[in-house]
Amino acid sequence: MRDTVYVLVFDGFADWQVALALSEVRRPGEWEVRTVGFSREPVTSMSGLQVLPDGSVDQLDLDAAALLILPGGHLWLPAQVDQVAALARRVHDAGAPVAAIDEGVLAVARAGLINRCRHTGNWASQIAREVPSYAGHEQYDANVLAVSDGGVTTASHLGSVEFAREVIHTLELYNASDREHWYRLFKHAIPPPWFPGVATEIVRAA
Repeated sequence: MRDTVYVLVFDGFADWQVALALSEVRRPGEWEVRTVGFSREPVTSMSGLQVLPDGSVDQLDLDAAALLILPGGHLWLPAQVDQVAALARRVHDAGAPVAAIDEGVLAVARAGLINRCRHTGNWASQIAREVPSYAGHEQYDANVLAVSDGGVTTASHLGSVEFAREVIHTLELYNASDREHWYRLFKHAIPPPWFPGVATEIVRAA
């Protein structure tokens, strides 16, 4: 049963880039969130939070994986990028989607997952510079902060809210209307009409 969302953690991972998405994943209580690291040793996020991985990347259960989330961070080693690229490829080949933000996009690019699907990132030249095998230039969309296509979600480091929205959509957490209300709330501070007091304000404005 695919009921587990895995998130990669490592020394220097950008915790805030995935925090909003993970909080929404856990809200319904139907999904298990598990962290995987390059080892079982504790890691410290870019914000200084210490995280003890639930397991290593080699222990990820492909049969249980509903989604793999790859955050960004500035301390990735080349060997680690190759390891994560292989992990992303395994998860995707097993039929589960992969969601990457910021430098995480480089791992899915290295895995060849975005050569033929619409994607975005920090900027197109970054992917081309860091991943010589990248062949998805024509599929790069510079007009969005996050996008999902072909079982892969990609996002700019500036698009954590959009990234969360794509994760919500991928896991079908809410219907289309509720997803739009959620996005308007977290992106533009526009509460949905069912929030306490909102209906009263609408009546007064009318």
